[in-house]
Amino acid sequence: MAMISLAQELQGNSYPGRGIILGRSANGKYAVAAYFIMGRSENSRNRIFVPDGAGLKTQAYDESKCTDPSLIIYSPVRVLGNKTIVTNGDQTDTIYEALDHQFTFEQGLRARKFEPDAPNFTPRISGIIRCEKGSFNYALSILKSAEGNPESCQRFTYSYENPLAGQGHFIHTYVGDGNPLPSFTGEPKLVSIPDDIDGFTKLLWDNLNPDNKISLFVRYINAADQSAVTKIINRYGDEPKKG
Repeated sequence: MAMISLAQELQGNSYPGRGIILGRSANGKYAVAAYFIMGRSENSRNRIFVPDGAGLKTQAYDESKCTDPSLIIYSPVRVLGNKTIVTNGDQTDTIYEALDHQFTFEQGLRARKFEPDAPNFTPRISGIIRCEKGSFNYALSILKSAEGNPESCQRFTYSYENPLAGQGHFIHTYVGDGNPLPSFTGEPKLVSIPDDIDGFTKLLWDNLNPDNKISLFVRYINAADQSAVTKIINRYGDEPKKG
């Protein structure tokens, strides 16, 4: 698979929706995770990322304008021991509970399918990083409707063992803008992962569509000791709006 320019990929898509990038830094030391959200409606745009222990949660920026929290308020990131889970919905909790009961990432997701937001039927995208003995592996999953048919769910999991330094994989919910929104197709895209978390965060934020981008999370995890550095950018600021 040919490596694509992440900057050009984001610039060329005004609405990739929600996206996950997992990979390994160029120096080989860090497991890298990034997650971003975008929004078209007022309800979808009315969000910020807030740290939640070792994890992350979405929160309404202005609670008075939150009309339907069901698909926009969730925990995108949770950490269970040496495992970091990143998803675009409340399936984060499903995966966490499955792993906590000795089931696998894939088994946990068997209980879920795409989002019930007809006519889009937004794919559920999920990722997991497992660190162990100074090394790590990761996997990405997408649950999507078959050509927009809500009666059929397609399930794909992509696993990456001993990932190569400087490489990562990018999956997102939509091919682009539209009505209904067209679901992501094909395998996760091969992208470059630098050593510098500040530079990577800036690259992502600067190239997301300025009208639709809402929040960005980036984490670099030291594979040797699992210490982590996290960056969060919120379009509307880091604190909820006071009433």
